[in-house]
Amino acid sequence: MSLSLSLSQGRLGLGLGLGQMDSDAILSSSEDMHDANDVESDEEGFYSDENEVASDYNTDNDDVDDYVIEEDEDGINMIQARRPENNYIVLKELDIKERQEDDITSVSSVLSISRAASTILLRYYNWNVSEVHEAWFADEEKVRKTVGLLPGPVVQFAKSRELMCGICFEAFPRSGLKSADCGHPFCFECWEGYIRTSINDGPGCLMLRCPDPSCGAAVGQDMINIFVCDDDKRKYSKYLLRSFVEDNKKTKWCPALGCEHAVNYVGDNENYDVSCLCSYDFCWNCTEETHRPVDCNTVRLWILKNSAESENMNWILANSKPCPKCKRPIEKNQGCMHMTCSPACKFEFCWLCLGAWSDHGERTGGFYACNRFEAAKQEGVYDEAERRREMAKNSLERYTHYYERWASNQSSRQKALVDLHQMQTVNMEKLSEIQCQPESQLKFLSDAWQQIVECRRVLKWTYAYGYYLTEHENAKKQFFEYLQGEAESGLERLHQCAEKELLPFLNADGPSREFIEFHTKLAGLTAVTKSYFENLVRALENHLSDVDCHQAGSLATSSKNGTSKGKGGRGKETSRAGGSSRN
Repeated sequence: MSLSLSLSQGRLGLGLGLGQMDSDAILSSSEDMHDANDVESDEEGFYSDENEVASDYNTDNDDVDDYVIEEDEDGINMIQARRPENNYIVLKELDIKERQEDDITSVSSVLSISRAASTILLRYYNWNVSEVHEAWFADEEKVRKTVGLLPGPVVQFAKSRELMCGICFEAFPRSGLKSADCGHPFCFECWEGYIRTSINDGPGCLMLRCPDPSCGAAVGQDMINIFVCDDDKRKYSKYLLRSFVEDNKKTKWCPALGCEHAVNYVGDNENYDVSCLCSYDFCWNCTEETHRPVDCNTVRLWILKNSAESENMNWILANSKPCPKCKRPIEKNQGCMHMTCSPACKFEFCWLCLGAWSDHGERTGGFYACNRFEAAKQEGVYDEAERRREMAKNSLERYTHYYERWASNQSSRQKALVDLHQMQTVNMEKLSEIQCQPESQLKFLSDAWQQIVECRRVLKWTYAYGYYLTEHENAKKQFFEYLQGEAESGLERLHQCAEKELLPFLNADGPSREFIEFHTKLAGLTAVTKSYFENLVRALENHLSDVDCHQAGSLATSSKNGTSKGKGGRGKETSRAGGSSRN
């Protein structure tokens, strides 16, 4: 067994060289590695050297906090790059309520106003506490007037025993009337009907104002809780909770069907990929499924194109012709050129020249040709129509090419998700019993399937990216197709190995040496495929800038060579003498 110590990309690892070993050696080495505490004294010396290297490495690096020391499955210390923290926080319903209550309490205590008034203020300023404080201390009177928080009643009534309700116009004792901060009195029954109707109408009840048409005083949650039943209270609280998420610029609901979690984005970079607790991955910026490395605008255009009617019109234009009489589109579904329009038109015409069929016969080419059309085509009569039809066909074929591959990778990813779940819940336990290995040593199987799922997602969106690559960017297109082809080829090998070559081991009667070879092969394919897709993602995120750099370098080299040749015709002699020909 050969041991090699490698340090690359912020990671100090211990590699086991198994390249030139037979099966017996592999079995014995794997048994020797079950317990790291049973190693010999010379191996302990090796690990002590490793610690010295790790110490030197940490000493030479200024940013020591970027790395952590972890133990691998065999108990060996390894220096790994510290994983970046998530730039988002997934919020459950209780978390949302807690944050909402904290904001209401904060504003209420700082501004010395009621919680109902704090809620109205935060709702108006989209739950931004800092904006509320800034606006309030800048001009309190203006803010109060804008949101409807009046400092006192705007109407005064004589000290009579009864007052008239402003809605039903009936007289009630003062104890049977209620008013908002403005002082307009309304009876309990009218208040209840007014508030209940507003709540049933939807979230607009959060901006409820005084029933008096000329008054803009806000009606807060304290008034609402007095008059409505428990069901309406729950509805109002639900609208208020949803407002806290939907009006907040940094918080969005998870778009997965039936999910009630929200995601608060706290990052400052352009990596918007988030993963909800419901296991749904989506882009926080556009709320579509994760589409890295393709940008949100390309995804929007692609989804719009898939759902639009434009492709239907392209198909009609490419595969049909208008009836010369009624102008309805006709599809040719038979072999001959004799066409008959559908009832009630029933006009008979030639498919090629669109002329009346009564003018056709053997002298014009019969059922399978049209001499008139050929002659007119040579004269240029049908050039424009045929050109438009040919362009529509080419456009449709190009879109179909990319869409079919986009859709097939989507379906393959869905199937891979099912296979991943099957592997994690059933097959790993079954293989553990057959191969007499703990499930922790079979983790390479779930890793392979997770890699397949992720690669199918990336590959799917690369076809949307390729569709919008313009034709004049030929160099970029070739480079992109090369990277895409390499990645897709590696993925197909990995997918086939994980899907088909595993089946014999699932049906085996006992452990086999071939399973160790399968382990090595699948783990290697997983690593290689990951590398291919990392290169592809990196290139697309850089907008294939490597092609531009290469072209710029080529132009600079060509320009330099051209200048040297122009100096009195002695360019070659100078190159040989100076030894610059190696460049």
